[in-house]
Amino acid sequence: MMRIEQPYDEATGRPIPRRTPTSAPYFEAARQGKLRLQKCPRDGFFFYPRTACPRCLRADWSWKDVSGRGTVYSYTVDRMGLDPAQRSQVPLVVAIVELEEGPRMTSNIVGCTPEDVSVGQAVDVTFEDLGEETLIHFKLATS
Repeated sequence: MMRIEQPYDEATGRPIPRRTPTSAPYFEAARQGKLRLQKCPRDGFFFYPRTACPRCLRADWSWKDVSGRGTVYSYTVDRMGLDPAQRSQVPLVVAIVELEEGPRMTSNIVGCTPEDVSVGQAVDVTFEDLGEETLIHFKLATS
């Protein structure tokens, strides 16, 4: 079995997502401070980036910007940092965010304590520049 090395941020040791031809527009948009998802003309938005709509299996989708607003559908708190690269970030709130446009994304809720987060709470997208790549997170909505 061939092993593919995961790139890591030199300053923090955190893993950096690996772009593929399919995911490149998603990461390019993040670099520009935008959340962009694929949209099927029949079935609407979907996430994670892939080559075909997960419902109809057609490939005539397009990339569209979305609002970046959503609600916490579910979450958990990592208080131990089982991944050594993330121990400096614990406690880490890992959430499933349901976007206004429908898809659900797994991401981190940042800029708050775990006790501040609850299911159904409004969140807004935020971006973390790691130099080589930009990560998409969410923060609690202010309004």
